[in-house]
Amino acid sequence: MQFVALSDTLLTIRDGETVAQFDGHDFECVATDGEHVFAGTFDAGLWHSQDRSESWERVGLDLPDAVMSVAFDPHSDGGLWAGTEPSRVFYSPDYGDTWTERGGLTDLPSADSWYFPPRPDTHHVRWLQPDPNRQGRLFVGIEAGALVVTEDGGETWRERPEGSRRDNHQLATHPDAPGRVYSAAGDGYAESDDGGETWVQPQDGLEYRYCWSVAVDPGNPDVRLVSAADGAYAAHRAETAESYVYRKVGDQPWTLAMRGLPEPDGFRRPVLAPGTDSGTFFAATDDGLYQTDDRAGGWNRIESWDVAGPVRGLAVW
Repeated sequence: MQFVALSDTLLTIRDGETVAQFDGHDFECVATDGEHVFAGTFDAGLWHSQDRSESWERVGLDLPDAVMSVAFDPHSDGGLWAGTEPSRVFYSPDYGDTWTERGGLTDLPSADSWYFPPRPDTHHVRWLQPDPNRQGRLFVGIEAGALVVTEDGGETWRERPEGSRRDNHQLATHPDAPGRVYSAAGDGYAESDDGGETWVQPQDGLEYRYCWSVAVDPGNPDVRLVSAADGAYAAHRAETAESYVYRKVGDQPWTLAMRGLPEPDGFRRPVLAPGTDSGTFFAATDDGLYQTDDRAGGWNRIESWDVAGPVRGLAVW
């Protein structure tokens, strides 16, 4: 089952068919644990479905209206993280019924320099990535300005670890690779092998380095995909779009992984997500949902749509 957040609708797809559509909001993100689905919007806060999109209820009425990122806590049944605009981080222990802010984020020294270029008077939490191998560790991507890390569930924060990117769009971890963190950022790709303490920036073969989305093979933490473009206009604007998907295996250079996807010209950056089986990935694009079962050797479109984009989020169960 896949949940695709586009700018003005959220689609639920089962067995290659859209089975539900939730309209009327400016969607930013979506997350699921198989039973619960949460969708963040820019204009109406956070929404929760307990019946796989049959019905929705707004939760966290004390959260800001702009919920930009949401993630389940892998160490707590019912635990949920939410990130907002302006940049704030909240935690719920009970599937969104109650929330507590984890303060101090904007007290960090670099916070005065954070800004989101289309709205330069503000900034937001673009991505939240809990560490599946260490309770309390959370990686926070601020768009734009910093990678921020907490080791104690948001009691304290540290910012801009050595080698980390400034414009982190999406982060990933892997249960079979303790300490490994992956980042797709507007200023390039980066990885850490020590829980975010230090970062390397493997760029060989990555011709286009405005990276938007990253996904890691469920069966092999050394196989990763990114979507990338030459810059923000090529990634996000339909009239100037030109985007690519790359694959990296181990220490080998990045290579294009576009077979079966739309041609780069006119192709806005897809949002990527791992499947549940080894070698399986999904890519949500302006025109539909694509799947690969062979580590992006070739893609097949499994559902198409004619609704407004761009894609903002993709969750797979």
